[in-house]
Amino acid sequence: MFSTLVTMKKLIPFLFSLLAFNLSYAQVFTDSNLPIVVINTNSQTIVDDPKINCDMGIIWNGAGNRNFMTDPFNNYDGIIGIEIRGSTSQQYPKKSYGLETRDVLGNNNNVSLLGMPVENDWILYGAYPDKSLMRNEITYSLFEQMQPYSPRYVYCELVINGQYMGVYTLMERIKRDNDRVDIAKLDFDDNAGDSLTGGYIIKVDKLTGSSNTPWTSTYQPKVKFLYHDPEYDELTQPQKDYIKDYVTAFEDAVYGPNFTDSVLGYRPFINAGSFVDFMLMQELGRTVDGYRSSSFMYKDKDSKGGKLSCGPMWDFNLSFGNADYCASYDTTGWQYNFASVCPTFSTEPPNWWARMLQDTSFANQLQCHWQYLRSTILKTSYINNWIDSTALYLNESQQRNFQRWPILGVYVNWNYFVGNSYQEEIDYLKWWFESRSLYMDATLPGNINNCSFPTDVAESSLENDQISVYPNPTQGIVFITAPNDAAIKLYGIDGKDIPIVKSGNKIDINHLTNGYYVLIVNQQAFKIIKQ
Repeated sequence: MFSTLVTMKKLIPFLFSLLAFNLSYAQVFTDSNLPIVVINTNSQTIVDDPKINCDMGIIWNGAGNRNFMTDPFNNYDGIIGIEIRGSTSQQYPKKSYGLETRDVLGNNNNVSLLGMPVENDWILYGAYPDKSLMRNEITYSLFEQMQPYSPRYVYCELVINGQYMGVYTLMERIKRDNDRVDIAKLDFDDNAGDSLTGGYIIKVDKLTGSSNTPWTSTYQPKVKFLYHDPEYDELTQPQKDYIKDYVTAFEDAVYGPNFTDSVLGYRPFINAGSFVDFMLMQELGRTVDGYRSSSFMYKDKDSKGGKLSCGPMWDFNLSFGNADYCASYDTTGWQYNFASVCPTFSTEPPNWWARMLQDTSFANQLQCHWQYLRSTILKTSYINNWIDSTALYLNESQQRNFQRWPILGVYVNWNYFVGNSYQEEIDYLKWWFESRSLYMDATLPGNINNCSFPTDVAESSLENDQISVYPNPTQGIVFITAPNDAAIKLYGIDGKDIPIVKSGNKIDINHLTNGYYVLIVNQQAFKIIKQ
């Protein structure tokens, strides 16, 4: 259905001058079901760089309770350093921001915001071309169930200097930390032996935005590697050389004549399972920047495993059919072949993805894991439930957001589909997910002759599209959309029965510690995350 609608995508040209009135738009905002973030710049202008010191308060009265602008700042009330973030996204009138929580002396202040683990580096992400308001969020939520870490996030509404700014996502910045990418801390004096071998976070990226000094692949001049954490100027020369040489050795192996050999090939250098997860998510989302931009990798010390891992996922706002160039809107074809579709771009995916697919064992591992995920968290009914539940959670706030930024029915760079309503955007996202999944079902390389599927509670989940559980993750309140006589039980991840406190369609789990739980609704299993 949606393939016949793409011709309408540019009926209204993308001219920001037509939207300039938004910059002075006055909107009365009094209360929300989402947390409210309030920033006062004290008459300063937020710029790209450097961060300015100003004040931030967060109003959050707990899941299921309303938050009022007249309420006290009860989740955070203090100083932050803030700047505009992003590269191409800075063209949009709705800005995203990087911020640090700081003390009165301007030093980093590690705090917990909205139930997320203690840290000082945060992002206020403002979706603009993604009118579903959830492409990044569904990616992070899915990947969190595939790998040890994916950025945590909480939806909120933002007010800056008394002006309502719309729906935002307060989220974690990718960095090394015990509660983020949990690898060893690399100190300045770690220059030899095992201490030199980790932990590094690097990325394949374009040379814009916050990117720092790169090195270039010896095999592809359009593939640039960047030091992310620690950054380039935080590393010693031996540390810079070590991680560069390690990645080069991996490339030598993957492009070498013995690349499939278990000893001489590429596998001793990488955590193959993380590469499988990364590739499946990149291909499912078919983000136009996939593989060639914002593609993170990390390496721990050799004594702690020490192989190169792919992830976490990042920057999926132009994914799932939301970009109108380089065939990324097409639910058929493969994103790792981007360079053959758009050869004139200055960046391209590393060729090691196509090379690894020539390895039968990797292709089979990819296919087996895809089949498992399709029976669990990538089942169409599961995806539809997640999207519908999130849309229901955002139903009130999205209306204010699109009053503030009236772009429904308007082409925004780089929309492929332009829905005339929020529901049309949601329907298109669900259609694209299903269509892309069916294509991958039919054409993904590899076979499943020797697959061994792990046991997981999600395998039995979501056969019934009439049951919704949201929000998930939750800070303490879970809402259930189900028949009134539905049988509901809650279990710990250890399988122990947990008494529940239920009021109407609401379950209160504020008294439970943060972690994973299994909620059974009419014999359908939902993996709940309390954070």
